[in-house]
Amino acid sequence: MDFGDAPEEAAFRIRLRAWLEENNPRLPASSTDDEYWAGQRAWHQSLYDGGFFGMTWPMEIGGQGLSSIYDVIVDEELAAAGAPPRPSVGYLVEGIIEHGSVETKRRFLPGIVNGRDRWCQGFSEPDAGSDLAALRTRAELDGDEYILTGHKIWTSYSDDADWCLVLARTDPDVVKHKGISAFAVPMHQLGIEQRPLPMINGITKEFGEVLFEGVRVAADNMIGAPGEGWALAMTVVSHEREPQQLGFAGRYKKLVKDLVEQVRREPDEYDADQLRDLAWAIVEADMLRLHVSRRLSERLDGVTHGPGGSLDKLLMTWTEQAVGNAALSVGGISPAADDTWLKVYLYGRAQSVMGGTSQIQRNLVAERILLLPAS
Repeated sequence: MDFGDAPEEAAFRIRLRAWLEENNPRLPASSTDDEYWAGQRAWHQSLYDGGFFGMTWPMEIGGQGLSSIYDVIVDEELAAAGAPPRPSVGYLVEGIIEHGSVETKRRFLPGIVNGRDRWCQGFSEPDAGSDLAALRTRAELDGDEYILTGHKIWTSYSDDADWCLVLARTDPDVVKHKGISAFAVPMHQLGIEQRPLPMINGITKEFGEVLFEGVRVAADNMIGAPGEGWALAMTVVSHEREPQQLGFAGRYKKLVKDLVEQVRREPDEYDADQLRDLAWAIVEADMLRLHVSRRLSERLDGVTHGPGGSLDKLLMTWTEQAVGNAALSVGGISPAADDTWLKVYLYGRAQSVMGGTSQIQRNLVAERILLLPAS
């Protein structure tokens, strides 16, 4: 595997570095401050307008049709500059690319890619998280519209969204996985209530719960065919669990880099246990970076990963929590100090639950990759 830049990649990297000197928004660390989430729309549009977002997606939806290597370069340079990661909309794009009609893709994807339309993902429910197929939100056909009623939770960016990709049950009389359909639901209409969900680290804008009460959705807003919602959900979730899709490898690299710089400024202030915690975070972050490189190399060779996304999610969880532990250990807690490192630690505790619990991911690895009998 060659990690060096080709001439055209090196030129792109230099151009991006120069652009970041003028356009870095200097937002707080991701997942530590509401200001970070409030700045995501403008940051997304700025990246796109600068030519540094949507590198790998088809040109007909606003992408640039380039190799996945360019996304890696963007992630690396954003982390090195202390800029926010790429906004994580790739899982939505990939889901609609694979399951949407030509008209659906033409209608929705350009606005997602360029950041002018903000989307959230209405999958999880209070009684249907890890067991997503048990969802109760229903959509009943009424003429050329569906009437949507239900309750979604842990809906990312719901307070800032123009659209929501909603899973709803359209056929209650078939096996639960087969009676689910997916809809693009406009968020600015009567019958939709959005409630922010404050997190333990003080964030109020990242997650929300959304209630749908008799919301009308045009039938042609269905993504895919009736009953295809489960297949779309699995496509979305598999990409949602990829660290490269989310730009997470670059995020962890930035956090570790900041901790290393802090230790180097006053090396005598840290004991052996603190240095061990930091060393392990460095190892985990680099492990994830190399794993992402391998995944990208496989993708360039046409390899798809399927259940392998569960391995990606587990590796991402271990890295997040190793970095969080180092943040708490090295960064410390002081009433007079900035509380960023405490917020990083607290956010990391949720990683083993969000996006699919670690227990469920281990079961998937055991049953679908190792082919062990189901427990």
